[in-house]
Amino acid sequence: MIGRSRAAVQAGTGLALSFPPETQAMTEHVYKSLELTGSSKTSCDDAIRKAIERASGTVRNIKWFQVLETRGHVEDGKVEHWQVTIKIGFTLEE
Repeated sequence: MIGRSRAAVQAGTGLALSFPPETQAMTEHVYKSLELTGSSKTSCDDAIRKAIERASGTVRNIKWFQVLETRGHVEDGKVEHWQVTIKIGFTLEE
């Protein structure tokens, strides 16, 4: 998100953004990250939420996400499908 403010990124998505730990005060946690791609016929916001909700069924302690790529499918001049690739970070259990 180089060159974009939180407000600029948050506007239009309705998401409460969470940034990777390197952009916040340092903690003593160790994080592991995974890359996920969510999809939706509704919106990119919905695709992100679906990916995180599905991952939270098997991955504990998810703390942040970062949008890596947004793409979609167009039919007859209209957006028919969204795909959003995100990186999620979670803390390792002690």
